[in-house]
Amino acid sequence: MAPSEALQAAPAASNQTEPRLIVEPGLPARVASIAEPVIEQLGYRLVRVKISGADGCTVQIMAERPDGTMVVEDCETISRALSPVFDMADPVNRAYRLEISSPGIDRPLVRKSDFDRYAGSLVKIETEIPIDGRKRFRGQLLGTEGEAAKLRQDGKVDDKNEDKAITDAEILLPIAEISEARLVLTDDLVRQALRREKSAKREARAAKREQRRHRSNQGD
Repeated sequence: MAPSEALQAAPAASNQTEPRLIVEPGLPARVASIAEPVIEQLGYRLVRVKISGADGCTVQIMAERPDGTMVVEDCETISRALSPVFDMADPVNRAYRLEISSPGIDRPLVRKSDFDRYAGSLVKIETEIPIDGRKRFRGQLLGTEGEAAKLRQDGKVDDKNEDKAITDAEILLPIAEISEARLVLTDDLVRQALRREKSAKREARAAKREQRRHRSNQGD
């Protein structure tokens, strides 16, 4: 799929250029500043940049369609567009492997709309500064209230310890103070992700059929 075709296959959305509120520091931020304009021009949204020492050095770029879906063809389109840009900008200054992926099922939440879209899901949140004496929170996401994420705590301070005093207690966490927010993998979340993936694949196939029909009509 050519980049121009990806614009048709990736549906536009009004919040397509909504800024990320939870961003990466350091070198990943530099990579993100180069990648994000290219990704948005193709009709996608940047989610997260991670740089690891796996396989020497791996630059992982998580992206998605405005509706939160992502299929293999989308990853290939972004990779083809970014590779020459990175070759020119050389943001990493050493050999690396570029990896384009979806955010995954237990995805990070980086935009305000993410906290509304995944309301009802189980999440883990970590803040930059202590709130009510803690930096780590877990519970059911209730969407947003103003510029804060609303959470109904499930009593789990971490994966092993439980504090019954905070069970079912609701708390507002300012998104500006959140350093990490991620969905917790559950059976229901997996089912939802599979439904979205099937729908996205159907849309991609329909878009390809329409493009072939359009080219055929032009050739007549």
